[in-house]
Formats: sequence, C-alpha cells, structure tokens
Amino acid sequence: MTQFDELARRYDDTAELPWRKHMEMPTVLGVLGDLAEAAVLELGCGSGVYARAVRGRGAARVVAVDESEGMIAHAKARERDEQLGIEYLCGPLPGAEKGNFDLVLAVYVLPYATTVQELTALCETTFAALRPQGRFVALPIHPQWSDETDYYLRYGFQLTSDQPREDGGPVTLTIRSGDSEVSVTARYWSAATLEEVLRTAGFGSVEWRQHSVSPAAMAEYGEEYWHNYLARPHAAILDCQK
Repeated sequence: MTQFDELARRYDDTAELPWRKHMEMPTVLGVLGDLAEAAVLELGCGSGVYARAVRGRGAARVVAVDESEGMIAHAKARERDEQLGIEYLCGPLPGAEKGNFDLVLAVYVLPYATTVQELTALCETTFAALRPQGRFVALPIHPQWSDETDYYLRYGFQLTSDQPREDGGPVTLTIRSGDSEVSVTARYWSAATLEEVLRTAGFGSVEWRQHSVSPAAMAEYGEEYWHNYLARPHAAILDCQK
C-alpha cells in the first residue's frame, strides 16, 4: 500500500479548491493547448482528475497510470459510471506503449523521486513514451516555494520542511479539509537539477510556465487572496519537448 491509497476521494475533492479550480487546472490545460486527436499519457494520475479533464478537451486516447492500487480502483469506479473511455493502469507503463503518445502529463510526480537516479529514470521513461516532437508537461515543487509555515494555509494546505533546501530533501505536504488533514512526503529538486535531468533524458527544450488567474476568479476572490500563491507558487509548470 502506498501513501496515496487512502487519499483517492479526498484528492478528487481538491479539484474544487479555488486555487486548483480557478488557477492551477486552467493554467495547465492552457499550457497543454489543443488536444484534439492527441494520444495522452498521464503518469501518477491519482484519482483521475486531470485524465478526465484531458479527455473532456478532446484527446482521442487517454492512458492514466499510477502505482497506487487505491487511486486506480477509485478512478476505475468513476470510469465505470461515466464511460469516458479512459484506460487506467496500476503499475509501470507497459513496454509496448513506447513511442505511442503525443503528450505526457505528470502532475506532482517528479517530487516523489527520492534520488537523482530515480528522477532521471522517470524522465527517461517519459521521453521513451513520446512520439517525435512530443511534449512532457510536469508539475514539480517550485524551487522557490515559501517555507513560511502558514504561507499556503488559505489555499487549504501547508508545505513544510525541517531540513536544508537541497536536492532530494523531504518536504511535507499537509492537505487540510474541515477538521481532517492528511500528509504526504515529497522531495525538493532545484531548477538546475530538474533542467539537467530533463536534458540528460533527451528533451531538447525545457520551459518554465507561469500560473495565471482569470479576471473572473480574480474579481470573485480578490487580488489579496491570490497574491501569496502567484508570488511564491508551491508548484512549477515545466513544458518540455522531445
């Protein structure tokens, strides 16, 4: 059992948090662009939040992979009800799928590599899954995340670490909902290391994208609400091309 097996339903709920619903997801989907007829692989799909969104934007094929049996069981249950045509797989991507995808998406996956070797292997797996000119979009922990204890509390989570900020250092993400909370352990990777590993894996370009908030969401919640996150995001958005 992984640290995510009991989190599936709660992970679905996070998609309704304002910062995810009105900032992260629209920004990521905007970076992905036109998905019509695209074959998309999501690594570390969790409960399927992004897989469903990508399918809804016209992707011809969506394969979603996660190592957590609990996450995949939850996602498959939703798929049985919704019949979206998403393929959910538990475990590593089958070797036969190499070179079959136009896009690979990995939301909060790179932070769970515990060593540079694991990080490199993950990026190499991603590279191999892509067709020529394919893209890899990933959300690691932002190298400039704020370590102030309550900095992200208004968004429903905390990010903390009691160790120096160095490659592979553990960072605790605590998600708070009402009176309950759940924590997972992620890893920090510097911008230099992320770029080096991605280029070592074979990617020709690595671009850092910025989060954005729609005028409607800015007006609804106010500039002050969004200020902390936009100033020091907890997640970066990397856009890489094969």
